[in-house]
Amino acid sequence: MTTIGVLALQGDFIEHEAALRRLGVDAREVRTPEELRGLDGLIIPGGESTTFCRLMADFALYEPLRALLAAGVPAWGTCAGMIVLACQAPGLDFPTLEALDIEVLRNAYGRQVQSFEADLDVPALGEQPFHAVFIRAPVVAGAGPGVEVLAGVRDERSGRETPVAVRQGCVLATSFHPELTDDTRFHQYFLEIVRGAGRASSPK
Repeated sequence: MTTIGVLALQGDFIEHEAALRRLGVDAREVRTPEELRGLDGLIIPGGESTTFCRLMADFALYEPLRALLAAGVPAWGTCAGMIVLACQAPGLDFPTLEALDIEVLRNAYGRQVQSFEADLDVPALGEQPFHAVFIRAPVVAGAGPGVEVLAGVRDERSGRETPVAVRQGCVLATSFHPELTDDTRFHQYFLEIVRGAGRASSPK
């Protein structure tokens, strides 16, 4: 069976686990380096990025996580998880995992009261829009040439589209929270990345 780890230091890891189990996938809570062994993929959930990084340091997870990513294990970061995976996160007092060639601005959409929802056009998921929940969401301020933009939100003031879902190889990141909806298409998409990386077989 496919085993996906969910970094369970804080944040909405329980919601990710529930979505994975609805898809018939084994979800393992990860808090120690030993619990990273044997994973087919890893999800870094939303939460508070500074707290997340502090706990990663406290639990001695930085180097084991970097080794996991260097070995080609697929990873998906949502909201704070996107920040943790990014190569650049100005203002963050901790290092990131530098697994995704993007620059991320934390809380760029504002505080909790400025959270919002939007229907996104995500061609990789099919024709039906994906209803996305943004909570103190980060913004992708820049992306390297190897980064594929999967979805964006148009800024009404500038008219430009800001990336909110990106992929580089087997690393996926979304600035919103797919786990807070009943739509499991992003989780299915991540499982396709896992299978494409040769990490797991299709569910029976």
